[in-house]
Amino acid sequence: MAEDLRARLKQWLASGEARLLPLTFPQRELWETAPVPPGAAANNIGCFFEIKGPVTHEQCEEAVRKTVQRQGAMRTSFLPGKEKPLQIVRSTGETILHYRELSESEATPEGLDEVMLEAVREPFDMVGGPLYRLHMLRRAEDDFVIALTIHHAVADGWTLGAFVQDLATAYIMGLREKGLEIDKSLGLRDSLPPLPMSYAEWGAVERKRWTPAEIDRHASFWKKRLAGSKRLFDNVNPAADRTEPLQRWFTSIPAELADASRALARRSGATLFSTLLASFQIAINRWMGADDIVVGTPVANRNKAVVAETMGYFSGIVPLRGQVDPDRPFADALKVVHTEAMDAFAHAMPFAELAKAVGEPGAAGRHAVFDVRFALQNHPIPDVGLPGISTKLRTYSTGTARFDLGCELTDDDGGFELV
Repeated sequence: MAEDLRARLKQWLASGEARLLPLTFPQRELWETAPVPPGAAANNIGCFFEIKGPVTHEQCEEAVRKTVQRQGAMRTSFLPGKEKPLQIVRSTGETILHYRELSESEATPEGLDEVMLEAVREPFDMVGGPLYRLHMLRRAEDDFVIALTIHHAVADGWTLGAFVQDLATAYIMGLREKGLEIDKSLGLRDSLPPLPMSYAEWGAVERKRWTPAEIDRHASFWKKRLAGSKRLFDNVNPAADRTEPLQRWFTSIPAELADASRALARRSGATLFSTLLASFQIAINRWMGADDIVVGTPVANRNKAVVAETMGYFSGIVPLRGQVDPDRPFADALKVVHTEAMDAFAHAMPFAELAKAVGEPGAAGRHAVFDVRFALQNHPIPDVGLPGISTKLRTYSTGTARFDLGCELTDDDGGFELV
């Protein structure tokens, strides 16, 4: 650690400006089981929203300041520590909103992609923080893009929705403070009260909940469930120099086919997730010949309403193991997949403790337990309506990956976007 940063940290702690807290269980997953270092760009999350309307840099900067003050995750960084890393949570935070007018070439879709990709790939100072940054990019008069990059250690997919809601509310508060009347029929909140539960408080509750006895009770299930399992890409050398660019493939599942999938799930007494997972397993079997398949799937881990508005890395990981028999009728396969998936979700536990229990820690270039990620995204990412302004929020990729293969499906007007 640089001397100036060390001195700053000592001053923060001595003055009460910052406090040190243990990592939460999800944060431990990044430090203990991921194949890339915590500070790698693969752990950055990017999203952007387009704003068309009369906004100013000053108005947006003030809205960011209010949001940062409400959300402890935006005031958090990390101390490496002698034994284990610690969270550094500050009582005040920095407002980071870079303003930039785009050139004609940068304002094109392709040029904008390059600008945002450069921003999301820039590493964070994990100790000094903050672990977020915002860019306000002006394309033309009353036409802006605000791009958010935030580190996975303080954010997950749900967090993006919470951030947008707070930012919109803070913006409305700023307008009202200037004496402007806002139509209440828009359904917008007009204040940002203290969070019902902060991310630090949630972490403390989870540490209290997961006693050694509770961890052992769940671990016995996973030791049996994952015994003898293998990663699909075990034959790939994790230390190999992978210089070729990653391949990213987009397609859409139309609403008609998605509705048929939902109907099939209802008739079978299964969930849509289980139906899609069974299809994915069969596809893997056809492509790779594998009949014993383990994938990891994210779960929101927000079982209490008190954390619905809280930014932070809450989501957990559940490994799902399936044996594929290509001669088995799909209806029968679906029943098995659904039963086993529900059983796995019922025994969900902190992934860092799960990996330790089954003896599958992460290593450089290799994720613990599984190397394929499968996700049906259903976290709320709202399109917020503001008076006289239209907004649209979208996520974007860092162009990096923590897994050999990832498959994500997101609801898109009744159909699915598949990446």
